[in-house]
Amino acid sequence: MGFFIETMLGGLMTGMLYSLVALGFVLIFKASGVFNFAQGAMVLVAALAMARFSEWSNAALGGDSLFLANVIGIIGAGIVMFVVAWTVERFVLRKLVNQEGATLLMVTLGIAYVLEGLGQTFFGSEIYSINVGMPKDPVIMFEGLIEGGVMINKEDFIAALLAAVLVGGLTVFFQKTSVGRALRAVADDHQAAQSVGIPLNKTWVIVWCVAGLVALVAGIIWGSKMGVQFSLVTVALRALPVVILGGLTSVPGAIVGGLIIGVGEKLSEVYLGPYVGGGIEIWFAYVMALIVLLFRPQGLFGEKIINRV
Repeated sequence: MGFFIETMLGGLMTGMLYSLVALGFVLIFKASGVFNFAQGAMVLVAALAMARFSEWSNAALGGDSLFLANVIGIIGAGIVMFVVAWTVERFVLRKLVNQEGATLLMVTLGIAYVLEGLGQTFFGSEIYSINVGMPKDPVIMFEGLIEGGVMINKEDFIAALLAAVLVGGLTVFFQKTSVGRALRAVADDHQAAQSVGIPLNKTWVIVWCVAGLVALVAGIIWGSKMGVQFSLVTVALRALPVVILGGLTSVPGAIVGGLIIGVGEKLSEVYLGPYVGGGIEIWFAYVMALIVLLFRPQGLFGEKIINRV
């Protein structure tokens, strides 16, 4: 029983991190009708900026204050993501209002390659570390309730908690604030939103900034776990099944989809893996996404997409 709960909790924590990355896809699609293939590159650039600004600041401070260096790194990375958001809106999206979805999709692919190249140019191509002080050692919990207790990785737990707080905050932002309602109006119909005075360009800058914030948090968490390297771009690929499962237009879908995928991966690997030679965790999410596409193409919580741009 303890091992099953341990596996479930591990899946939920991993799933919340998937949800965080998937949220970046959903936010931009809801506001602009664009499937943003550059989300993975945004995670990479944010993590690179954080790692390098923190490293440079720590060296300038004489290595005496890692906390201050990390604060400077986060602020510097945040500024970088704001510049990315503003640049994309000003020089790319503004020129492509009401263009076909395929055109916008190809544009995001181009943005991804540009961001990867610029990241390497300005911040280097080595493997960098992010040390924000998250504990690495596991802890045994619930020993009084379950024989042997449940082993939980402290780093995964804190990362999942941070992701959950951010996801919850963004959900409230979209549902309860005037800016969030404006973003949803733009998502429903660009021209109608403009006709009632909602500034489309300003809205796009806001949503790309929010997606940049999501990418920054995801980059810090994944960079702390794996190191900051160019393989971070592939983190976005792990989130694609989450988006398909939950629905490309649904913020709650991104959350629930991530949890389902995370738990499904862990349980299938542990209980089915030994019978098929292992490796289920690698492809399980994609198989589940394909099954969902066959029976409900819009995802569990998504809306049917007719013509959003």
